[in-house]
Amino acid sequence: QVQLVESGGGLVQAGGSLRLSCAASGRTYTRYAMGWFRQAPGKEREFVAAISWSGGSTYYADSVKGRFTISRDNAKNTVYLQMNSLKPEDTAVYYCNADSNLGATMDQYHAAYWGQGTQVTVSS
Repeated sequence: QVQLVESGGGLVQAGGSLRLSCAASGRTYTRYAMGWFRQAPGKEREFVAAISWSGGSTYYADSVKGRFTISRDNAKNTVYLQMNSLKPEDTAVYYCNADSNLGATMDQYHAAYWGQGTQVTVSS
């Protein structure tokens, strides 16, 4: 089992920045790829970003490419999502996930482990 806890969400003005963190505990963390999804009110959960267990491969949704950066620190068992140039449409609950398969972290129906989410609100 892997437990995931997100933090770092909050209220920010458009154009601002936030850094989300996802701390993992439980089974050997460094063997898992990690990802971020988000869900806005009334919408389906959507993929945001993913990173391989080594950190050597990263993937982004087109909507956040160039503005968000995913990274990880295996020594701290933590994955980060640096969000810059935030827009009101980025408002959502952000969830991190983990899976031994990188592809699964980009699929909300197959990722093995999920956190409880952290709210991000971007005001215009």
